[in-house]
Amino acid sequence: MDAVEFIGALLSAWAVWLTARRRPWCWPVGFASVLVYGWIFVGAKLYSDALLQGAFAALIVYGWVRWLGHLDSDGRVTIARLPARLLALHVLVGGAGALALGYAMHRWTDAALPWLDAALTAFSLVAQWWQGRRHVAAWWLWIVVDVIYVGEYVYKDLLITAVLYAGFVVLAAIGLRDWRRAQALPQAQPASA
Repeated sequence: MDAVEFIGALLSAWAVWLTARRRPWCWPVGFASVLVYGWIFVGAKLYSDALLQGAFAALIVYGWVRWLGHLDSDGRVTIARLPARLLALHVLVGGAGALALGYAMHRWTDAALPWLDAALTAFSLVAQWWQGRRHVAAWWLWIVVDVIYVGEYVYKDLLITAVLYAGFVVLAAIGLRDWRRAQALPQAQPASA
């Protein structure tokens, strides 16, 4: 499993780096990484994470199509603002999803960390949705989620993945900085774009 985990880690890191650079090729690279990690997480009995990979696959297709319609002259995606009311709504939906999935995983599976894994899954979906919608807020949420994921993966002895997620925290900070700069430029799109 370590070789497969290493391949998944490389693909994932490459996808996040491309995302931070606002390059639309992040989506197909990310698609390959979710296929690899879906298999890894089933083996580790992190079923919410495995389900998350399937949801990511669908959101990746959505994000790629959406980004291709919002590229600047340099081939980078433009940034869209996230209104506060939508941010609050999405966080509430994430919280409700975390509770529902956590209950299901606790009640009907042998999931190793049902509540934590479910919460990370739900809020990862919110972050991924925001990423597809081109919102800077995605990077803030990724930083929080990825820091917690590091601890979960160390606990589950998925050390390559824990190191990967520590790297994701760094990449998310870089993405946050770069996307905030891009958002300040005149071509930043309104929330309805």
